[in-house]
Amino acid sequence: MLALPLLEAMVPAATALAQTAAAPKPRFVGLFVPHGMAPGYWVPEKEGALPTELPFNWKPLEPFAKQTTILSGLHSRSAEPPPGVTGADHWVAAAFLCANKPRKTAGADVYAGTTIDQIIAQKIGRENLLPSLQMTVEDPGANSSNCGEGYSCTYTNTISWASPTSPLPMELNPQVVFERMFGDGSTAEQRNMRRKRDQSILDSLNSSLSRLRRDVSAPDRERLDSYAENVREIERRLEIAMKASNVAPEDMPVPVGVPQTFDEHVKLQFSLLALAFEADITRVGTLLFARDLTGRTYPACEAPTASFHGVSHHGEDPRQIAQLSKINQYHVKMVAYLVEKLAKVKDGDGTLLDRSLVLYGSNMGNSNQHVHYDVPHVVIGGLNGKVKGGRHIAVPTKTVPTGNLLVSVLEKYDIHQDSFGDSTGRLEAL
Repeated sequence: MLALPLLEAMVPAATALAQTAAAPKPRFVGLFVPHGMAPGYWVPEKEGALPTELPFNWKPLEPFAKQTTILSGLHSRSAEPPPGVTGADHWVAAAFLCANKPRKTAGADVYAGTTIDQIIAQKIGRENLLPSLQMTVEDPGANSSNCGEGYSCTYTNTISWASPTSPLPMELNPQVVFERMFGDGSTAEQRNMRRKRDQSILDSLNSSLSRLRRDVSAPDRERLDSYAENVREIERRLEIAMKASNVAPEDMPVPVGVPQTFDEHVKLQFSLLALAFEADITRVGTLLFARDLTGRTYPACEAPTASFHGVSHHGEDPRQIAQLSKINQYHVKMVAYLVEKLAKVKDGDGTLLDRSLVLYGSNMGNSNQHVHYDVPHVVIGGLNGKVKGGRHIAVPTKTVPTGNLLVSVLEKYDIHQDSFGDSTGRLEAL
């Protein structure tokens, strides 16, 4: 069995799209990156309409500026330690989507908050094979249970929580993600044998797809062909990744099925997410770009040898700040990769980007000073006309908690709450 994208043939004749089961379905993506952004490289000069040329860090989003909203001045209070408690600066990625201060503990009694992705999934994901997808591109097993200053690694390893005490694992291996999406019920041994024969899961469905192609319109045939080709291409890339992982560098153990490079890894995860949205396998996805304190370098960016955490402590040196900005821009380039995927896929009378809200941000501002105010956030997508892009929304520094943004995002999905996390109201400008 194979999930299909929305086809014209699924919509009853002479019926308004919004009145059918094919009415536009909303999607949500939450993306977190640690270590803030380089000061001076991401805040637009003026509030209001975005300039033609975006600030350096956001430049990869210029093709999508009309559906992009940059937010500045927000305060991630939930990433700061509670009064009288030390630490938390680098250990609470879990606060990003719940705006609650996680409990300081290195034991099993972790406590944070239900995250908005899971609340949204409860609202819009019940019809899907997978209510939500949680992914990462950095091995969560790289540290002990105590990640630092008495905080459990759980707070660093996941940004998705089904409840305040139920953290969800972020899937590192694209092969596992793929099999969750397209697994055919066969055993792991049978799937391994099939991969060795380079046989696509689509091969067993060729006759059914051929019959379907004869009975649908030309646009539907084109969409079916494109969709099937996307599935085959991802299978091909996964096969390459599995073979390549056998020659991983000695100092970087790579699980089977995980590409060696960050660039291919994150693109593969984003391709899978876009495909899951297209087939309506899921409508909610999250991805953790990196774990706090990561020393990872990004050879594909313009600062190929700079350690992410190392250069985040730039000492206010303009040269080091410039290096950090190049890593920041590279991460945004990967976000743009996902956004472009969504913009190219037709969904009813629009695109997947028209249906989606992509939230990307950090819980730190100037990382050299470990401050959690003036944190960078961006919102991309139309969410079925509910979000207006092309804007820079600036709020007064140290006054508006990120909880205000999160409760406003929930409102866009018709989830009405008086408050959420540390919110003090809604972000009305959104």
